[in-house]
Amino acid sequence: MSGRTPTARLDKLLANLGYGSRREIQMLARNGHILLDGAPFQAADSRIALTPDLEDRLIVDGERLDPLPGVVLAMHKPLGVTCSHKEAGPLVYDLLPARWRRRDPALSTVGRLDKETSGLLLITDDGAFLHKVIAPRSHVEKRYRAVLARPLRGDEGQIFAAGTLLLEGEDKPLLPATLEAIGEREAFLTVGEGRYHQVRRMFAALGNHVEELHRDRLGGLALPGDLAPGAYRALDAAERASIFSGRS
Repeated sequence: MSGRTPTARLDKLLANLGYGSRREIQMLARNGHILLDGAPFQAADSRIALTPDLEDRLIVDGERLDPLPGVVLAMHKPLGVTCSHKEAGPLVYDLLPARWRRRDPALSTVGRLDKETSGLLLITDDGAFLHKVIAPRSHVEKRYRAVLARPLRGDEGQIFAAGTLLLEGEDKPLLPATLEAIGEREAFLTVGEGRYHQVRRMFAALGNHVEELHRDRLGGLALPGDLAPGAYRALDAAERASIFSGRS
């Protein structure tokens, strides 16, 4: 296989990144609003090499280029926003630049966190990566910090680890999960599945109620400490790989 660097027409690339129609991109280029290595790049129908450093070298309307297709974002999802393209109310996509809504391929969340759960959320336009993360065969575990309404009983860890717990309305037991108590009403819970409201329903099955829920880890990737709620950044190749490597 050749290691040749892929290329794309500049107007098509920028249109697919949401900057506007091809005609609008051509106008930007003709008016000197697209710079490559500091010099105007006016031939918008020319092909350009999609090198890893292109995001630093290409300036569009005064700003560095948005992440190229194949991006994986880590977001610190805040409370009160929904992982949806269509539901009413604030959405996680509202936290991204408006033009990112027009990207093709579109950005999607890798799984979901409910409206009242905060923490590590991945967003990508790479369908193969998305399906690899959520595929059961990948064994990507998710760790949550739960604050509970009532004190832990003491037997939760044994029950969750047994792999026999049935959630209400289901007939298939949960896979074994790991509980680590970190306070009288607080615990880390690591699960290997992603069933609907799973962590909340697990504690409910034992007569408790989750008051606060925060995801801090996916596989070997921890929520970056420099991400405030609502902030995000692109992951590099090593960080993406760490998701599938277990705890780092």
